[in-house]
Amino acid sequence: MIQDQAREVLELLVQRVERVVVGKKKEIELAVIAMLYGGHILLEDVPGVGKTLLVRTLAACVGGSFGRIQFTSDLQPADVTGVTVYQPLTGSLEFRPGPIHAHIVLADEINRAAPRTQSALLEAMEERKVTVDGVTRELPQPFLLLATQNPLEYEGTYRLPEAQLDRFLMRLSLGYPKPEQEVEMLSRMQNPGVEPKPVILPEEIRLMQRQVRMVLVDERIKEYLVSVADASRRHPKLSLGISPRGTLCWMGAAQAMAYYRGRSYVIPDDVKEVAEAVLAHRIVLKPDAGFAGMTSPQMVAELVKQADVPLFHRASGGAS
Repeated sequence: MIQDQAREVLELLVQRVERVVVGKKKEIELAVIAMLYGGHILLEDVPGVGKTLLVRTLAACVGGSFGRIQFTSDLQPADVTGVTVYQPLTGSLEFRPGPIHAHIVLADEINRAAPRTQSALLEAMEERKVTVDGVTRELPQPFLLLATQNPLEYEGTYRLPEAQLDRFLMRLSLGYPKPEQEVEMLSRMQNPGVEPKPVILPEEIRLMQRQVRMVLVDERIKEYLVSVADASRRHPKLSLGISPRGTLCWMGAAQAMAYYRGRSYVIPDDVKEVAEAVLAHRIVLKPDAGFAGMTSPQMVAELVKQADVPLFHRASGGAS
């Protein structure tokens, strides 16, 4: 019964966001999947396709706090994490939290900040904590970071290191809308609806995240995940394969997908459905593979296709 109620709330959440972000239901669902697992998202796409709009709308539909960081070349780590200020009237030190201290944080154009500032996010992304002047402070829970970057414009940018990319659960791309979807978007601009209101609270999200961890993953599913990861590490066209963290994230995202679909167990379709979003940014192609036209999503699809998919009998509660 609780799972049915969660399913209804999550469907309503997707519908509310889809009212604003037209024609991107799959990407919205994947963003909700990431939130259920507690993972961060990198939105990589050209300007003007709704990356920031998606984040702002999702934050508006979640009844928590929202922080936005506009990354620029002169941004300092303290502008992200916060700073300790001396108060002359009281003679005490007062901590002023930065925008990272929120439930949902938008890191806009993350690759425009220097590596020193980008590194200020690493502790927050991995441990949900920030350390300022030797004092470690917990971030609000749940904590979700959604970062955007433009993959076409590299002037004045700093490439995200692999260690930081690996901390993002998913990399999503919205892409251009279809013509009929763009027409609908223009019509909505002429007749804007009401502002989106919260449909779920942070406490409910934390409860769902705990329930996601309890979703059953059969040993054969785990062996399947590891076989794909191991194949990526030995693939002749890859210079960097899927890390153990990547395998863990893949399993967690599959658990969240199963939970979102209303099941208490993972099936192979859950694993396949999240594979590209979770794995494509974790592998690095060798130069000759890139020159031949191979892309990371294509490589992920090839790895998943080549692995032996586990089969389940209907009596076991699974599906092939």
